[in-house]
Amino acid sequence: MRTPTIEAMTAADWPAVAAIYRAGIDTGNATFASAPPENWAAWSAGKAAACRLVARGEGGEIAGWAALSPISTRAVYRGVAEVSIYVATAARGEGIGKMLLRALVTESEAQGYWTLTAGIFPENVASLRSHAACGFRTVGTLHRRARMEYGIHAGTWRDVMLLERRSEIIGVV
Repeated sequence: MRTPTIEAMTAADWPAVAAIYRAGIDTGNATFASAPPENWAAWSAGKAAACRLVARGEGGEIAGWAALSPISTRAVYRGVAEVSIYVATAARGEGIGKMLLRALVTESEAQGYWTLTAGIFPENVASLRSHAACGFRTVGTLHRRARMEYGIHAGTWRDVMLLERRSEIIGVV
């Protein structure tokens, strides 16, 4: 695949976004969720209105997606969000995740976010490396955070690495 363009995600992208999300879920190392939401509206309800991106190839195919989820409805946390990045199986290892994350950081700062967080399974080394390359630092590990309910890790208590990236331009005193 040639270098994709990064574009705003739309509702029309939902089928491809859901398929990529499903493939990530199937790895067992992307999320505790056992299935994507049923539809765009359900998915969209948990995401920030801005900062939803897709990596689109020349033929229009979506190679990955990124979005932010607010961590709280409290006003004091309006500039803090959690990152989601998913890359299509065929596009893994091509730097798409890092490209999306860099674009998401830029867009998040344009939207006034001062801190981005991520919760990543320690086994997801590629994601940990991409986040580190984009300025995230490891804050700690939540040991035995939750028990997997599906797939190859069903019944297993999983650790989650906590990462954060503090903007150098938003919220600086």
